[in-house]
Amino acid sequence: MKYGFQKENLMLYKVLFMLFTVVAYIIGKSLPLYMIDVEAYADVAISAEEVLLQAIRGDRYQFSLFALGISPYMVSSVASQLIIALKSSEAKARITPQKKNQFTVQTTLLLAVFMAVIQVPKLHFKVSGEQLLVAQCIAGMEMVAGAMLIIWLSDRNKRYGIGGQSALIFINLFDSFTTNLKGHTSNQMLVALLLTLMSVSVMAIFENTEKRIPLQRVSIHNIYADKNYLAIKMNPIGVMPAMFSMAVFTLMKLIVEFVGWFVPEHSTWLWWSENMVLNKPFGICMYVLGLYILSMVFSRVFLSPQETTEQFLKNGDSIVNIHAGKDTKRYLSKTINRLSFLSATMMAACLALPLILQMQGYMEGSLAALPSSAMFLVGIVCNIFREFAAVRDLEGYEPFL
Repeated sequence: MKYGFQKENLMLYKVLFMLFTVVAYIIGKSLPLYMIDVEAYADVAISAEEVLLQAIRGDRYQFSLFALGISPYMVSSVASQLIIALKSSEAKARITPQKKNQFTVQTTLLLAVFMAVIQVPKLHFKVSGEQLLVAQCIAGMEMVAGAMLIIWLSDRNKRYGIGGQSALIFINLFDSFTTNLKGHTSNQMLVALLLTLMSVSVMAIFENTEKRIPLQRVSIHNIYADKNYLAIKMNPIGVMPAMFSMAVFTLMKLIVEFVGWFVPEHSTWLWWSENMVLNKPFGICMYVLGLYILSMVFSRVFLSPQETTEQFLKNGDSIVNIHAGKDTKRYLSKTINRLSFLSATMMAACLALPLILQMQGYMEGSLAALPSSAMFLVGIVCNIFREFAAVRDLEGYEPFL
């Protein structure tokens, strides 16, 4: 009876825990840092770059407890995934989840400290002189503590709730999307809404369409033998590469700013400082390049052709009309690379086109981020919906005993 009661309420428990996480995150976003002059940000204009980066930042102006958002965690996750991907199969087997988590947390802490050091001097405080230095130190420590608290909330929501860190990103995106719709006429929003509709439609198609590779399984000898396949989404890794490329782009900008402290008049630094923004061709190209690289790398890591091929060999399974071993690995690699490139091209077009229109003066900065925000929202909603469906299906099973 006890098991049945817990099982019947699994969905309720997970939804309530997710809501608790979201409420805690919203409260953290609304808590200003120590001695911050909130009124100084009342009339600050917002560019498309700042709106896009809001998806991974805690708040629009970066003066709250969660000012750093999930960007330190995302960059450290990229680093850990790349390091693990470069290791041999035996070395990967020796890496426990605990070791991986420790590395991610430690790297996140270092990145949070670095980002706080760069961001704090740009904030507006109510005090000056010696009091300003004290306020900046306290605010910096609060930002680092907020970044670590976000990791804890994401981890707990992943274990006991639904959506993991995606639930927090959804809040950022929804806030950005609804806020940017305000204060614009229908004529001003026409182009942005058309591009938004295009982005949403394309993302929905890619997220819910899959390529099915027919398989031969030696363990199945019934009428279902002809219905076995390996499914790969047309958008293999979802919107994750686009989100992570934002975090990497943010880190690169902060590195440029950090170098500028030591060589403020150097011509190379001045060029990078002026062009490493999303309203310049170079900045857009760097962001899109990061999207392509991360799409290809993540696809190879999470949909490893090597591991899939080895699993087929162990089970005696194979792809129809493809020899086992090297031919299977080569076929899977080509298929994954092709789908990843197609997916990256789709997302790059949805991201870059509004930025180019903004750069040319055909669209306002805040509206230029609407298509991208909507595209991210669709991708995240699809993933959260699949997790809801998995929990619902689990509740549908009856106890064996």
